Amino acid sequence: MLQALPTDRGHPLRPSDFDTLTNGLDYAARCETGFNYYSARGELKSTLSFSELREQAIDMAKRLVPFAEKDARIGLCATTSPEFAILFFACQYAGLVPAPLPLPVTLGGRSSYERQLQRMADTGDFHAILTPSSMEAIISAAMNDHDTPVLTFEDIKDLPSGNDLRPHGPDELCYIQYSSGSSSSPKGVIGTQKSVTSNCKAIVQHGLKTNEQDRGACWLPMYHDMGLIGCMLAPMMSQMTADFLDPQDFTRRPITWLRLISDNRCTMTYAPTFGYELCVRRWRDDADLDLSSWRIAGIGGDMVRPEPLTEFSNLFGKMGFSEGAFVPSYGLAETTLAATFTPLGQGLKRHTIDMTRYERTNEAVEASDITSTDHSRTFVACGTVLPDHEVEIRDFDGQKLGEKKAGRIFLKGPSVSPGYFRNQQATEASFSPDGWLDTGDLGYWLDDQLIVTGRYKDLILWHGRNIWPQDLEWAAQAAAPHRCGRACAFSIGGAGDNKTIMLLLECRTRDENLLSEIHTAVSAAIRLEVGVPVQLQLVPRGSMIITSSGKLSRARVKEKFLGGGIIDLQAAEPLKVVTTDAG
Repeated sequence: MLQALPTDRGHPLRPSDFDTLTNGLDYAARCETGFNYYSARGELKSTLSFSELREQAIDMAKRLVPFAEKDARIGLCATTSPEFAILFFACQYAGLVPAPLPLPVTLGGRSSYERQLQRMADTGDFHAILTPSSMEAIISAAMNDHDTPVLTFEDIKDLPSGNDLRPHGPDELCYIQYSSGSSSSPKGVIGTQKSVTSNCKAIVQHGLKTNEQDRGACWLPMYHDMGLIGCMLAPMMSQMTADFLDPQDFTRRPITWLRLISDNRCTMTYAPTFGYELCVRRWRDDADLDLSSWRIAGIGGDMVRPEPLTEFSNLFGKMGFSEGAFVPSYGLAETTLAATFTPLGQGLKRHTIDMTRYERTNEAVEASDITSTDHSRTFVACGTVLPDHEVEIRDFDGQKLGEKKAGRIFLKGPSVSPGYFRNQQATEASFSPDGWLDTGDLGYWLDDQLIVTGRYKDLILWHGRNIWPQDLEWAAQAAAPHRCGRACAFSIGGAGDNKTIMLLLECRTRDENLLSEIHTAVSAAIRLEVGVPVQLQLVPRGSMIITSSGKLSRARVKEKFLGGGIIDLQAAEPLKVVTTDAG
C-alpha cells in the first residue's frame, strides 16, 4: 500500500540557505521528505521524494542537454503532478529556462486559451513546449502556425541521453513567470537564481519561520507564483513535505483540503481569500476535523477581505482553527513572490476608514461614530517588509509619504526581478535604473505595516473622487449573494467626468421577475453604499474573464463588453441607470 512521505526530514533542517535551486535539491535529496499528490476525495495517488525528484530530474536533464542550447526557453504545462516537478528541475540541471504555462480550464474557452498560449510562445521564443499526453491535441492546435515543437512528457524519456549536466550558476537565470493574463499581452517576468533563492530564504527564515515540524498543504496552480514558489520551491528549499491537491479538485471539493490538513497534521497553507470563502460555502457539517495543527493560514494573491475570513474563523474555530493563524501578506511575481508578512500570531489587523475622506484626499482617516457604515471600509494590514528589502509609498510626484497617506507602492531588494523577458518598453515602465519596482498597487502605512487598497490602473476617477471598482463589485454581490456570481466594474466613454461607470453582474437565472428584483436590490445597494451613478447590467454566468491565478481581469472584461461579447439578460427592457444626487 502506498504510504505518504513523512514530516520528519531525517536530516537537520537547512532553512533555504542555498544560492541555486539545484544546490537546494542536492541537499533535500538526503532527506526522507518530498511531495505527496492526492485525489479530489483525499486518496493518495502518488509520491515523489526529494531523492527521487533529484534522480529523475538529472536523468531527464541528460536528455535535454543535447536537445536544447544553454538558456533556451522551454514552455512547460504546469500540471499538479510529479512529471511537472521533475521536468522543471530537469531544466535547472540542464541549464534551460522553464516557463510554466497555464492550463486550458483557466482562461474561459479554448480559443481564448490558444491566443494566450500563442502570445506566450511569441514573447518567450520557446525552443519547445512540453505537455502531458492529455493536452497534446489542444497545445498542438494552438501552435499550428508556429515552428515550436510540442512534445509530451513521455516523449522526453525517448530522447537520446548524454552524460553532461550544465546546472545554472548563482548569477544565471531560473525561469520565466508569465503574468496572470490581466492584459491582452502577458509579460514574462524573469526569475533569476538570485531573486528566487533570496525570496525563498526570506519566506522560510523570516516570513514563516519554518521549523522541523512544519508540513504544507497546497491546491494552488503551479503556473502562478504563489503555487510555484510558495508551494513547490520554498518547501523543497527547506526540505519540507508538501501535500498537493489539484486546483480543479479543490474547487469541486474544497473540504478535501481541510481533511488533508487534519489527517496529516499540516501546519502551513496559502490561499487567496476566496479559497477560505469557498470552504465556508461548501461546508455541510459532515466531516470530523481537527485543525489544531494549523499554525499558518497564509493569505495572498488578491485583496485580503476580512468578512469571509472572519466567517471561516468563526465556523472552523470549533474544530481547532485559530484566527491568529491567519498571515496576510503582499507580493507579486515581479518580486518573485513575497514582499511583506504580518507578524506570526497577529491574525487580521483591521483598519476601518472614512472612504469619503479617502476618495477626496487620499488620507486613511479612521471612521468615527458619525461615519455611516455605507461610507466606511475595513482593510487588513499585510505586514512589514522582509529583511534586506525596502518598500516606499510615493505620491504621484514621486515624493515619499508618511503614515496613513495613500499612494503608489514601490519595492526594492534582492528578490526583485530584473524585468520582463524581451520587453524593454514594459521593463522601463515598471523598473527604474536604480532598482525600484513600481508595483502599480496603491496603499498606505499603518504602524509600520503595509495596507494595500487596490490597483492604480483599475481606479475610476469621477468628480474628484477615487472610486474603487471592488467597492461596487462587493456591494453588488452582497445585495443578492445567493443568486449572483462575479461582478465587474469599469468606466467607458468620455474623458474626465463624462465617463460612464458600468457594473456587470452575473446571474444564475433568466426569470424576468427575478432579474427585475435583483436589479432593484443591487441598484439600491449601490446608491446607498457608493453614491455614484452606475449603469447596471445583468449578464449570464461565465461572462467574466478570469486570470490564471483566479483574479478578475477587468481590462479584458471591458474589452469583451465593448466588442459586443457580453449578453444583457434584460436586453428587451430599457437600460436602467442608477442615479444619485451625490457628487
